[in-house]
Amino acid sequence: MSYKILKPELKGRAKGVLFDLDGVILDTEKLYNRFWREALAKLGYNMSFEEALGLRSLNRAGTTKYLNELFNADINYDVVHELRVDLMEAYINENGVDLKPGVVELLDYLNSNNIPCAITTSSPLPRVKKYLALHNIENRFNYLCSAHDVKHGKPAPDIYLYGAECLGLDPKDCIAVEDSKTGMEAAFRAGTMSIIVPDLDEPDSETLGFTFARAFGLIDIIALIEELNN
Repeated sequence: MSYKILKPELKGRAKGVLFDLDGVILDTEKLYNRFWREALAKLGYNMSFEEALGLRSLNRAGTTKYLNELFNADINYDVVHELRVDLMEAYINENGVDLKPGVVELLDYLNSNNIPCAITTSSPLPRVKKYLALHNIENRFNYLCSAHDVKHGKPAPDIYLYGAECLGLDPKDCIAVEDSKTGMEAAFRAGTMSIIVPDLDEPDSETLGFTFARAFGLIDIIALIEELNN
C-alpha cells in the first residue's frame, strides 16, 4: 500500500485539501535549509543540516526563539532573514525551483472530482504567488492562505482553521498535507485529517503522534482520497 492510516478514528470524507507549500508542492525545503545555514555562517554561526531542519514552518517569533536557544545568543532575526532571502532569491532567479513529484497529477484529480484545495503556508503571499507562477499553477488552488494573515503561525492551528474556513468546510472534512513536525502539529490541532509526505527526513514518534496518515508521495494521496470518499 502506498499510504498507511495511523489514526482510523479520524477517518471521514475528504471534501477539501489543504496543502503546505514548501517541501510539499515546491521542492524548496532543501533550499531553505541551505540558505539559512549560509546566511548564519556569514554572521559567524555554524548550523548543521539537522539543526536547520528545526526551522521548517516556523514564523518570525518561532525562528527567533529557536536560533537564540540554539546558539545561546541574541540573534537579530531581521538581519539573518534578509540575508537568507537575498541568497535564496538570487539562486531561484537563476536556477528556478522544482515542483515535487505528483503535484500536477494530484491537482488534476482534485479538479476532475470537484474537490477544492488551498495553500496553507507560513510563507508570505507575494513569494507564494511568484514561486507558483514559475510553473503556471498559481490558479490551480481555490485559495492561497498565508500564516502572515492569521494571529498565530504554525504549530498553532490558525492557518489550517483559516484554510478550511476559506473553503467553506469543517476542518474535520479536510485533509492537510505536510512534511514537517511543526506543520503536522498545526494540522492536527486544527482537527484536520493530517497527512505527512516526508521530504528531507523521516517523521519521528512525536510527529507520527500528530499523523492521521502517512503517504510516500503526493500521487499516493489520490488512492487515499478514493478510500475515504468511496
